[in-house]
Amino acid sequence: MSSPTPAASLRSVALAAFLPAALFAIGEGAIIPIIPVVASDLGASLPFAAFVAALILVGELIGDVPSGWLVSRIGERTAMISAALVSTVGLLTCVAAPNEWVLALGVLLIGLSTAVFALARHAFMTSFVPVEIRARALSSLGGVFRFGFFVGPFLAAGVIHLTGSTQSAFWIHVGGCLGAAAVLLVLRDPTAVLGERRAAAAAAGSPVDPAAGATAGPTPGEVAVEKEARGLFATLARHRGVLLRLGSGAALIGAMRAGRQVILPLWAVSIGVDAPRTALVIGIAGAVDFALFYTSGQIMDRWGRLWSAVPSMVGLSVSYLALSLTHDLDARVGWFIAVAMFMSLANGIGSGILMTLGADLADRADPAPFLGAWRFTGDAGSAAAPLLISGLTALVSISVASGVMGLLGLAGAAILLRYVPRYSPHVPRDRR
Repeated sequence: MSSPTPAASLRSVALAAFLPAALFAIGEGAIIPIIPVVASDLGASLPFAAFVAALILVGELIGDVPSGWLVSRIGERTAMISAALVSTVGLLTCVAAPNEWVLALGVLLIGLSTAVFALARHAFMTSFVPVEIRARALSSLGGVFRFGFFVGPFLAAGVIHLTGSTQSAFWIHVGGCLGAAAVLLVLRDPTAVLGERRAAAAAAGSPVDPAAGATAGPTPGEVAVEKEARGLFATLARHRGVLLRLGSGAALIGAMRAGRQVILPLWAVSIGVDAPRTALVIGIAGAVDFALFYTSGQIMDRWGRLWSAVPSMVGLSVSYLALSLTHDLDARVGWFIAVAMFMSLANGIGSGILMTLGADLADRADPAPFLGAWRFTGDAGSAAAPLLISGLTALVSISVASGVMGLLGLAGAAILLRYVPRYSPHVPRDRR
C-alpha cells in the first residue's frame, strides 16, 4: 500500500481547510471599511470613530495568546465553530447598536473571535500539512484571507446600495460566520481524515515522516502527552528566546505591512490625488499583492524562507524610502503610482511568511500555544505602525514618517537574515 503524496493529501482536505476561512474572510473584509462610517452615523466623533475601527485589531491582539491556550485544549474544529458563533453575537450587537459604545463592544467581540478562528486554522496547517509543501499551503491560506479582504468591500457596497443602510453590511459577515460553521459541521474534520490516513499508513508499514511523503500530523496519544507535559506559560517560557529575537523581526514585518495601508492613502491626500484615483491605484496594487501569494509559497518551499522574507522586507523598505524622497518632486504622482505597485509586489513576495515561520518554529504535536504568542508579535507590530506614522506625521512630516518606516524595515531585514532558521526542502524536519 503506497502512501499518498503530500500534494494529494492536502487536496483531499482542501475544501474543509480553506472554504471556512474564505467565508469568514469575505465577511470580515466587508465590514472593516464601514466600521468607522457606522460609528460616525451613530454619533461618534472622528477620533472615536477611528478608535472603534481600531478595536477589531485590538481584539485580535488581546485574543492572540489566550486563543493559543483555547485551541490547544478544545481542538481546531471546535474552536473555529465557537469563534464563528461568538463573532455572530458581536455582529448582531453591531447591527442593533443604538450608540457608538455598544458598537465598540460588538467590534471588540469580533476581533477576539477572529484571533481564535485564524489561529485554529494556522494550528491545523502546522500539525497536518507536510513540511515540503508547508509554505505553499500557508501562503494559500494567506491568499484566501487576502481574497476575502479584496472581495468583501465590493459586496458591502452592493448591499448598502440595495438596502440604504450602512449597518446592513454586518449581515454579510453574519452569513460568512454561519456559513463557515455549517461547512465545519457538515464536512468531515480534516484533522480526523489526515489522522486516519497516518494511522493507516503506519499500520501498513508505510513511512510516516512528512518529508518521506506520508501525511504529517501527531497521533492523539502524542498530543495528550505534549499537553500534559507543557502548558501555555511553560511553552512561552521555553520559547522566550526565539520570541524576543525572531519575534522582533515578525513585529517589524507586521509593522511594514500595516504601515503601507496607512501611508499610501495619506500620501495621496498630501500630494493632491483625488479619492477615485486613490481608490483605483490602491485597488490595482491590492490585486498585484493578491496575485503573488502562491509564488511566495513556491519560493519558500523551493529555496527557503529567507528568499521570501528578506527580499520582501528590503523591497518594502526601499518603497518607504523612495516615498520619503519624492514628495516635492514635479512627478510625485507618477512616483506615488510606481511606489504603490512596487510596494505591493514586495509585500506579495512575502505572503505567508509569518505563518510559515511560526509553523516551522512551533511544536508539531501541540502548536497552538506557541502560535498564539507568535501571532501576538506580528499583530503588535501591525498595531504600532499606524500610531507611529500618524504621530511622526503630526510632529514632523509624512516624509519623515515614511523614511523612519524604511529604516525600520532595513533593521527588520537584518534581524531576519540573522535569525531565520536555514531551511532545506530535501532534509526531513526531524533531522535538521
